[in-house]
Amino acid sequence: MIHSDELLAVAKRIVWFGSPEEALEFPMRFLTYAMTYATDEDIEILRKYFSDDEFKAALDDPAPGIFDQSSSHNSSSRWCRIWAKWNQRYGRTPVPPLPKRRIPGVDPTEVADFFPAKS
Repeated sequence: MIHSDELLAVAKRIVWFGSPEEALEFPMRFLTYAMTYATDEDIEILRKYFSDDEFKAALDDPAPGIFDQSSSHNSSSRWCRIWAKWNQRYGRTPVPPLPKRRIPGVDPTEVADFFPAKS
């Protein structure tokens, strides 16, 4: 697929650990990264290429581990603010809890929470 230089530049900033073309191969994963790491200017550009429905779809089923408070060296409240911001943008109140990774065949009630929320 051919992408504009503008979109490739944003993809390169958001998904710095891979090529922009690879990042854009998986739009829902890319949008999850965008909602987490993009600047307001990047989001304005992305809205030219992705619809609100696509952003909502990524919010409904975000790629695992991106909206993840345990992966940050910063305060976990940053992840909660980002998650809340995007849910509020699309009228999802009250804001649902941050998504949890799901492992097929594993009952999450039987797994210890190694990264409990800090109060």
